[in-house]
Amino acid sequence: MPENNSQLGITLMIFTTFVFAMQDGISRHLAGEYNVYMVVMIRYWFFAAFVIAYAKIKRGSVRKVARTQQPLLQIARGLILVTEICVMVLGFVYLGLIEAHAIFTAYPLIIAALSGVILGETVGWRRWSAILVGFIGILVILQPGLRVFSPNALFPLIAALMFALYGLLTRYAARKDSAETSFFWTGVVGAIGMTCVGIFYWEPMSGSDWIWMIALCITGALGHFTLIKCYEVTEASTVQPFAYMQLVFGSGLGLLVFDETLRWGTAIGAGIVITAGLFTLWREHVAKKSAAR
Repeated sequence: MPENNSQLGITLMIFTTFVFAMQDGISRHLAGEYNVYMVVMIRYWFFAAFVIAYAKIKRGSVRKVARTQQPLLQIARGLILVTEICVMVLGFVYLGLIEAHAIFTAYPLIIAALSGVILGETVGWRRWSAILVGFIGILVILQPGLRVFSPNALFPLIAALMFALYGLLTRYAARKDSAETSFFWTGVVGAIGMTCVGIFYWEPMSGSDWIWMIALCITGALGHFTLIKCYEVTEASTVQPFAYMQLVFGSGLGLLVFDETLRWGTAIGAGIVITAGLFTLWREHVAKKSAAR
C-alpha cells in the first residue's frame, strides 16, 4: 500500500464530495426535464466506458480485472446500485437536494444495523444506541405528527437502504475479489441493466441539455476517479467522516441554484444523524483495532 498521506486523502475526499454534489444537482435538473431512466442510462454508458478504460490502464487486461469467483454477487451489487441511483434522483426531483441528502445520511447507520446479519459482525450496545439516536434524527427531519408526511420522503429512505445493502455486499465481495474487479462489475452491470430499461424511455434532448449531460458524465467519472485515489493514499476510516461534506455542498446547491429552503427541523435532524453516524464509524474503527491486537 502507498505511504499513508492523511492530509491528501482528506483533501481528495472533500473534493470528491463536491464533485458528487455537482453531479446530484445536474441529475436533478436533467431528471426534471427528461425521464430519469434515460438520464441514468446515458450516465452509465460513460461510466462503463470509464471502468473498462481504467481496467485496461491499471491491469493491462480487461479480462484479468473482470475475473471473479462470485459473478451472481457482483451482478446483484451492480443492479442494486443503479436502481438506488434512479430512486435517489427521483428524490432530488420530488423532495429537493437538501431534504433528500439529509435523509440519505442515514445509510451508515443502516450499514451498522445490518452488518451483523449480512457480515456476521458484532454490533455492541454503544453502536445500537447510536443507531437508535440516528433514526430519532430522521424522525426530526420528517416531523411526523407536526405536518403531513410526504410520500416523497420514501425515495431517499429507500435509496439509503439500498446503498447500505450495496455497501455491505461490496464488503462481502472484497473477501474474494479486488476493488478493481468490483468497480468494473459495478459499471458494466449497471450500464447493461439500465440500457435494458432506459432505451424504451428515450427522448430527444435540446442542445444545451446535452452539454449538461456531458457535464454529468464527466463529474461522475471524475468523482469515482478521485475517490479511488483517495483510498489509495490513506485508510478509509480516516476519510470516511468527511464524506458527510456532500450534504453541505448539496444543501448549498439547493439553496443557491434551486431556491430550496432549509428548515430548522432538517438542520437539527441532519446534525443528529451525522453525529450518530460518526460515532458508529469511530466504534467500528475501535472494534477493528481491538480485533487486530
